Parts: sequence; structure tokens; C-alpha cells
Amino acid sequence: MLLLAVDTATPAVTAALHDGNSVVAESSRVDARRHGELLLPAVDRVLAEAGVKLDAVTAVVAGVGPGPYTGLRVGLVTASTFGSALGVPVYGLCTLDGLAYASGLEEPFVVATDARRKEVYWARYESARGRVSGPAVDRPADIAEQVAGLPAVGAGALLYPETFPDARRPEHVSAGALAALAAEKLAAGDDFLPPLPLYLRRPDAQVPKNYKVVTPK
Repeated sequence: MLLLAVDTATPAVTAALHDGNSVVAESSRVDARRHGELLLPAVDRVLAEAGVKLDAVTAVVAGVGPGPYTGLRVGLVTASTFGSALGVPVYGLCTLDGLAYASGLEEPFVVATDARRKEVYWARYESARGRVSGPAVDRPADIAEQVAGLPAVGAGALLYPETFPDARRPEHVSAGALAALAAEKLAAGDDFLPPLPLYLRRPDAQVPKNYKVVTPK
């Protein structure tokens, strides 16, 4: 087994390789504006570090979000392209699940990432491997009662300490954590999400109301 994992749902552009036992190479860089520029070089770095070529990959794992449209689609399109070119399966995982897994917490907690517009993408967990609700997108003040008293991980938690006073790291998702989680799920025969974007809200660009289609005569 050699899993290639990628995620671009947060400002972290991250890629990793997992051999079924452990992460053998990982690359992450935080830059919210350069997902398209940074992902393929990150994949090249982890392949070079592991001393393998792309055709050694047996499956691809992609973080499906939730996340902003532009960044999120970079990782998913790349993962789908690799899967098609190599003839290997592509497995989707919730990006928040990757953050939860990396936290290592074995108590109830929350994961929150920055959704912009003064909102967070969030979900509740009973443990690092057990999501019990979400994901959803809300203003932090609107969910304060639901998350009161719970530890929280992720950049969204760090941004809003008034709602998440017990904010902890990791701040961004790691492809290594996604790959390790995927390896566990494959070993257990668990289901995956389809490698499709989890947006949770409508895109900013929309067709104007009362738009008239003009057809040539």
C-alpha cells in the first residue's frame, strides 16, 4: 500500500505519503492564495523524499472540506486526475476529521476552521476518531452555547477565543493525518466520502436575477 494524501481546503497546502504503517513523507505550506501553485511541487517533494515515483501510488486520499470554493477544488481536481491517470481509487475524507484525528483527543471536543465572513466551519467529536455532529457553517456567537466548555482545535477556534476559550492546536489540517486516518479506515473496511467538494454554502458568484438569455437570430 502507498497512499498519496492531499488537502487544500484550508490555507495549508499539504501532501503526504503513507505506506500502510506510517507516514513516510510529508510537505505542508500555509498560503491561502497559492493552492494551485504549491500543490504539485508538494507532491513532487514527498515522492522524492520517499524515493518513489508517482506510479507506485496505490490509492489517493483527498480532503473534501468544508472549505472555500477556489482552494478546495484544487486538491480535489488534482486527486481525481491522479486517480484517473494511475487507475487507482480516490477516497474522500472530511477535512475536519483529519484535524480531529491529529489532535489525539479522547474526550468530547470541537473542530473549527476559518470559513471567512466572520464564520467557522465546525463539527463536534466524542474522540479523535468519532464525529457526532456536523460539519456546519455558522457565526461563532451563534454556536457559543453548543460548544461551551469543550476544547476546540483548528484555526477557527484560535480566531474566536471568546467562543472557544480552550483553543488548541493543530491549527491546520495535515495530509499525514488524513493519510493515517485513511489507512485505519481501509484496514477496518470503513466507508469513505466521495471525492466531491463539501462547500456547505452557495458560491459568491451567481447568475443575476431576471437574467435574460440572448440568442442569435
